[in-house]
Amino acid sequence: MSNQTQPKVSVSVENIYQLDGRVPVGKAIPFGLQHVLAMFVSNLVPVLIVASAAVVGGVGPADGGGLSGHEIAQLLQCAMFVAGIGTIVQLYPVWKVGSKLPVVMGVSFTFLGSLLTVATNPEWGYEAMIGAIIVGGIFEGCLGLTAKYWRKFIQPVVSACVVTTIGFSLLSVGMNSFGGGQGAADFGAWYNITVAFITLVSCLIFKIVAKGVWKNLNVLFGLAVGYVVSVIFTVTGVAQMVNFASFQSTVSELGFFSLPLPVFLRGHMPTFHIGAIITVGIVFLVSAAETIGDTTAVCTGGLGRDITEREVQGSLACDGFCSALSGVFGCNPITSFSQNVGLVAMTKVVNRFTILMGALVLVLCSLFPPIGAFFNSLPNAVLGGCTVMMFGSIIFSGVRMIADCGHSDRNMMIVALSFCIGIGVTMVDSAILSSFPPIISGIFAGNPVAGVFVISMILSLVLPKDKEEKKA
Repeated sequence: MSNQTQPKVSVSVENIYQLDGRVPVGKAIPFGLQHVLAMFVSNLVPVLIVASAAVVGGVGPADGGGLSGHEIAQLLQCAMFVAGIGTIVQLYPVWKVGSKLPVVMGVSFTFLGSLLTVATNPEWGYEAMIGAIIVGGIFEGCLGLTAKYWRKFIQPVVSACVVTTIGFSLLSVGMNSFGGGQGAADFGAWYNITVAFITLVSCLIFKIVAKGVWKNLNVLFGLAVGYVVSVIFTVTGVAQMVNFASFQSTVSELGFFSLPLPVFLRGHMPTFHIGAIITVGIVFLVSAAETIGDTTAVCTGGLGRDITEREVQGSLACDGFCSALSGVFGCNPITSFSQNVGLVAMTKVVNRFTILMGALVLVLCSLFPPIGAFFNSLPNAVLGGCTVMMFGSIIFSGVRMIADCGHSDRNMMIVALSFCIGIGVTMVDSAILSSFPPIISGIFAGNPVAGVFVISMILSLVLPKDKEEKKA
């Protein structure tokens, strides 16, 4: 019998800066929770928007049909469950599905326009939307598994442009939340701005005053301070910022414990229409480009290296197949969450075990509706105060990636034209593309990330390489 003993795995809070390694559970939970809080409301909003407008059986909400309040509550529950499962698979891959990177998955805003088009069409409706998501997810998953055959065509400057654009595209999200939420009746009200500002200042002060690794809990600290101030404003009657009624209605609808159920067990069977599948499937290509940008930003901003072919393959496969799983549960597709990319870039917390704690919190929230209802009561202004700097961190990562690509005339043309056209089109009236087929407008008018990806991709393939690049 050998006297040799197996070396003990080091357990240290300092491991939060390492991709692998154990962190004490008591220390890992708050850092993981920070990732959940950064994306929680944004993970639910797209589901709520689509579910509230969806046509079911040819009858929409305006005609007294659509999904009931109980069904929508179940969908929100399933959204948390699928996001948690997707994050776990991304962190700890199953076969070739998953990148093994500190990526948090959540419901994507990228699909919102296409999903509303399908879900509100009386000839297609909610069931056709689910079918299109399942087919589109499988398509993207297979695309990921074959990444080694086409990855070489996406040059570093393309990824750099996409990452930078993701940051720019999120600035309006952060500032809309800062003002109280886009479309809110009290948008820009003094109390929203005040709470957002207090939250932001709390984040900055904690970042400066705290010592060691604890300074990276500045977002969690800011969220806590902002939430307390919001509760005080609500209780004292200054402003209605925390919706306690929503919390109570969720508990009454779903109880204290409830299992997420596949959509066919809730009385809805997916249907498959070629038009709906094409409409949603095209956006899966855009989502794939966004995922490549997100995971590249995680590697460069958090790990200080470029992404590998295996990581691209795993991240896209997870993105696609987990989106298909989301469709099985009746939810929108999921993708890598850009908000958390900013958090990784800002805090450098990349430990997989730590982020796993956040994923498990998401799963728990789906099993215990009161927990999810509590997190969902976070006011938009509090989230805005935390996210504005995080989104700026993504831009910084993208600019650094562009600099690393070199300052050749070719790279300058790719960056300049892709930003000018890809971002510029979204800043003017959509009528500028009215003479083109709807598919062109769908790609360029709604999402700057898609436009920048298409333009930079075409230019990188068409423009001749510089002499230095040919030698390399």
